Order: sequence, then structure tokens, then C-alpha cells
Amino acid sequence: MTQPVLFKQSFLIALLVGIQAVVPAVVAVVSLYTIVTMFGILFDRSSEASVIVAVLCLVLIQPPREVSTQLTSARVSAVTDVIFRWLLLLAVMLALGYVTKSFASYPRRIFMTWAVVTPLALIIVTLVMQEIMHRFLMSAYDSRSAIFAGYNNSSLELARRLANNPVMRLQVSGFFDDRSSDRLGMEADANLIGTLSDLSQYVKEHSTDVIFIALPIRHVKRVMNLLDDLRDTTASIYYVPDVFVFDLIQARSGEIHGIPVVAMCETPFYGYRGVAKRLTDIGLSVVILLLLLPLLLVISMMVKVSSPGPVIFKQRRYGLDGREIGVYKFRTMRVTEDGAEIRQASKFDSRITRIGRILRRTSLDELPQLINVLQGRMSLVGPRPHAVAHNEEYRKLIKGYMVRHKVLPGITGLAQVNGCRGETSQLEEMQARVNFDLDYLRRWSPMLDVKIILLTAIKVFRDDKAY
Repeated sequence: MTQPVLFKQSFLIALLVGIQAVVPAVVAVVSLYTIVTMFGILFDRSSEASVIVAVLCLVLIQPPREVSTQLTSARVSAVTDVIFRWLLLLAVMLALGYVTKSFASYPRRIFMTWAVVTPLALIIVTLVMQEIMHRFLMSAYDSRSAIFAGYNNSSLELARRLANNPVMRLQVSGFFDDRSSDRLGMEADANLIGTLSDLSQYVKEHSTDVIFIALPIRHVKRVMNLLDDLRDTTASIYYVPDVFVFDLIQARSGEIHGIPVVAMCETPFYGYRGVAKRLTDIGLSVVILLLLLPLLLVISMMVKVSSPGPVIFKQRRYGLDGREIGVYKFRTMRVTEDGAEIRQASKFDSRITRIGRILRRTSLDELPQLINVLQGRMSLVGPRPHAVAHNEEYRKLIKGYMVRHKVLPGITGLAQVNGCRGETSQLEEMQARVNFDLDYLRRWSPMLDVKIILLTAIKVFRDDKAY
């Protein structure tokens, strides 16, 4: 759970963790075949043995799922963990051999040698991978800034542990509390920045990445008010200590160096989830682009001859963490608005070209966003990105509007398959769209993405709100 605290973007780290999960199986199988070759003893069930070994390694010999644990664990602990898991694997194999009465099918000399040699190889590989995590990937990420809302023993101790462990990549700027430093009895190494009412503005002005709320649980109302003030930011928010009392987004508990924390507002795409999401996006985008290449060329020619102007229209929108990105679309209007004020397309909008109306009606104008997906700026499924001008308007009117930017924007999303498309002439219409987006963050699963993609394919030609 602490991985999102460590890194601004966790894809490379999570990818390496995924490789670590597969490496033990590869090492064990390669070791088996190498020993068989050296002894020159072939046996009929070698393929079967390889499959069993690979499956057991994937299940039993896994690296710690928490990146922070991997990075800060001692080498002795890592070696001990590998040995313990290897002994467990051997015990399971012996049990399987006893139950299936297949001991006689496997040469004892080969398997005794394999059982001794393989854990040595696994230990070396584990230590090498751990060192890579330390030296290469950790240096590839900028540190994140952090502040504490509330000064007490827990928040002070966590701040000190973060300061004493640079591998955590968190720089603590200070504390916010309504009490004075004299009344708090603050230690010399603690910095009181301001009161709780100053916190929200400070976060916006200094682009703070992580906020730890360390207010007593009895001050629920103060915590709720603070969360409301922070809804217009993209900062990751954690609560200390370990108590669930709020309606949270991707809430999960954990600890950072022994101090309990609760994620109150965090992305669902951490660790393996982020890897699975990204690889799915890349794979499907490449396939779709290749299949639709002739159609894309035809649309490009039709747009070019329909009216003067570029074929592809690039508009500024907000992406992950509220960072500005350029989103591609086939041009469907005679104008290319991208200023401080943008008028939304209406049903009988005179700006829309004839071919543009067809493209918008079938959502084919969105296809160039597959390039955005390959660039890593968008996902196939996620909250739809809005123009910068609309973001700046609605973030002031809708509580929690900016939280939808905790994930990559999508070509389609939960809001779109539930009828929230087209013009949002009423505030309530945009509020409904945001509600679905936040619900997507709370409920995300791979199956939800699959469901949304299928519903999009079904509804794309039957949606009367697309114009």
C-alpha cells in the first residue's frame, strides 16, 4: 500500500516487481534442465516436472508485494525468506509425489542436486534484483513533498522516520496545527508552517504531493472539513492512525516503517494493477489501430476535403494528477477552439461540418486518442478528459471534481456508458458525470473495464446524446 507514497509514477517499479514474480519460476526450470543436461539423464516426465515447478514457484516463491518492504529489507532477511519458501516448495512437491505415487519416475540424483543448487541461484538473483531496485529505479524518480495536518507523537515519529530513510523519497516540509508551537511543545526538528485553515492554500501554491492527516479521531468534523478543502487538489491523502470512518476512494490500510496509515484518496492503479492496466492499454490500442488503419485513412481524407483546416485537432485537457495534456481528435468543426472560453457542441451546432456530424454521432472522431493511449497520456477506460476551460469552471462548482484526475483519462468511461455524454448545459448533468467517475475509482477492477468497453461498443451507434 505504501508504493504510491514512494513514487510519482509507479509503472517501472511495478513492472520490475512483476518480473521478480516470474524470475523464480524461470530460474528453477532452467536449473532443472541444466542439471538434466549435465548428468545426461533424460526422463519421460521432464516436461511435467517443469510445469509443476513453474506453477509452485509462481505461487510459493514470490517477492514481498510492498515495494517499500523490498527496498528497506536487509539482505539476511531476503536470503532467509528465499530459503523458507524453497523448503516449503520442496515439501509440497514431496507431498504431491507421495499422493500420486510418482517418486520412481524422477531420478533421485538429479532432483537432490537440483534441490540444493537452485536455492543458491535464487538467492543470487533475489539480491541482484533488490540491488537494481535500490540503485537504478530509486534514482530514476524525483522525491515527493509531504506535509502533516496535526502535530502529535505519531505524526512527529513518522516524519522523523521518513527523514532518516531517504529511500522513501519523501521530503517533509512541516506541520499544520491550530495550536501555537509553544502550546504544542514542538521539538527543534519540527517546523510549524501554519494553521489547518492555511493548509489547502499551501498545497495549491506549493504543489504538495502527499498529505498525512494526523488529527485525533474524535475530531471527525475537522477532518471532514479538511478533506472538503482538499477536494480541489490532486494530492495523495493518508490518515494516521489505522481507522476507517469515511467514505473513501480506494481506501486501504498499511504501515510506513511501523507507523500505521490509511489511504483516504488514492489511485486504484498501484503495483500489479498499474502494470496490468498499462499492458492492456498498449496491447488493445495497437490491435485496434492496425485493424482500423484503412478506416483511419479514409476518415482523414474525408475530413481534409470537407472544410479548410487540419485533419487532427489537438485540444488542451487535464490528464493524470491534473497535468495539462494535448488530446487528439479528428476535426469535426470549422473552428478549432482551445482558449479560455470554449462553447460546448449542441445538437444543431452550425460549427459542425457534415462529415463531422457523422463522426461525432458514431464517436469515430475519438479514434486518434489511441495515440494518446500509446503515449501514456490516456487509457482506454477512465474519466473522460474535459477541456481546460471547462475544468477551471467546474472545479469551482462541484466538490471533488479534481479527484477524477487521480487516474489517466479514458477514451470511454463509466459515465459515458450510463448516458452521461454530450452537452452539459445544466450543472446537475456534469455533477452526474463526476459522480460516475468517482464511482469508477472506488469500484475499479479489470472486469469493470471489460464491461465498459463492451457496453461502449454496443451503445456507440444508439446514443442520441452524441452530437
